[in-house]
Amino acid sequence: MELDNRKQKILKAIIEEYTRTGEPVGSKRIAGLLDISVSPATIRNEMASLFEQGYLEQPHTSAGRVPSHMGYRYYLDNLMLPSPISPMEMAAIEAMFNVGDPDPDKLLSDAAQALADYTHCAAISSASMPPEVFVMRIELIPAAERAFLADNPVAMGLAQLLLTVIIMVIASNGSVKSKVCRVSFSVTQEICRFFTSFANGRLAGRSLNEISAAYINSVAYSFGDYTEVFTTLLSAIYSLCKEMGDGQFCTKGVTNLLRYDEMKDFSRELVVMLDEKQSAIGLIPDGNFELKVTVGKENNSMELSNAAVVAVKYPIGHSRCGTLALIGPVRMEYPKLIPHMQYFAKMLSELLSETMEPHPGRQNPQEQTDI
Repeated sequence: MELDNRKQKILKAIIEEYTRTGEPVGSKRIAGLLDISVSPATIRNEMASLFEQGYLEQPHTSAGRVPSHMGYRYYLDNLMLPSPISPMEMAAIEAMFNVGDPDPDKLLSDAAQALADYTHCAAISSASMPPEVFVMRIELIPAAERAFLADNPVAMGLAQLLLTVIIMVIASNGSVKSKVCRVSFSVTQEICRFFTSFANGRLAGRSLNEISAAYINSVAYSFGDYTEVFTTLLSAIYSLCKEMGDGQFCTKGVTNLLRYDEMKDFSRELVVMLDEKQSAIGLIPDGNFELKVTVGKENNSMELSNAAVVAVKYPIGHSRCGTLALIGPVRMEYPKLIPHMQYFAKMLSELLSETMEPHPGRQNPQEQTDI
């Protein structure tokens, strides 16, 4: 439903004042904010009309009104004017990303943390992984060893050696993932060389998508007599490759949601959902878009029925994209936070395109090593 110019100005003033204060807005306050000469009585009549049309709500018996989710949707689509990001703010964001050898995981984590701190909302940062990324190298690093005594009294005098090792997978786009494993054998330098040579000969140069559970099983079988010994390490490699293939994902500022009274009905449930990766991914809007704001029941989850989600997508190279998303109360300061998110996305796009895309000059180390 289209609104006339005066109703638009009144609705815009109410939304911006309510966003600033979180308190119901009365006609006298609006009269002082408007650049048009109208009486409080006229404004009250216009506010009553906006209330009847569903753009305003009356939270209790006071004379003040608050914008409805429908009012915010009209504001976002027709009235909001983004505030330009200042050169000083740009410089501060650029300084955060001014690193010599950026790590993709840290870039995404730092961006999400900075947005959460700036907006006092929950921030989600994610990036997909292109199918052409392959395993560059696998490393096995001895970590520590200690002795455990068996519970059986007969064996109390026998110490069982348990060694902790680190499996590390390095991908062609610079991503590095590692996992601590416990094994029941002493990992000497000879065993490290044997395992890494064998594993790299069969896994290095293969795309992350190729390293399936079935392929790992075939590699384990080819170890022959050593199959049972190295199964734990190969399982760790599989889980690391799968984690890489699923892309990067992190959430920050989740507990910020507990501070908003208007979100108290579902804030604890949201905190739990955001701690679960698959649940959190489901909170991000679907589809192709550059900027998308969903308000209240427009969201795809009941837990977001009194919340807003602002999502910005950005390209990473030629084959994939990243997403920045904020979850918070409907009364976000959209004109200010949207330009900030878009500039964060621009910086991430440039840096991740450089660090996460495979370089054409790299050779896939598809060498087979016979043991």
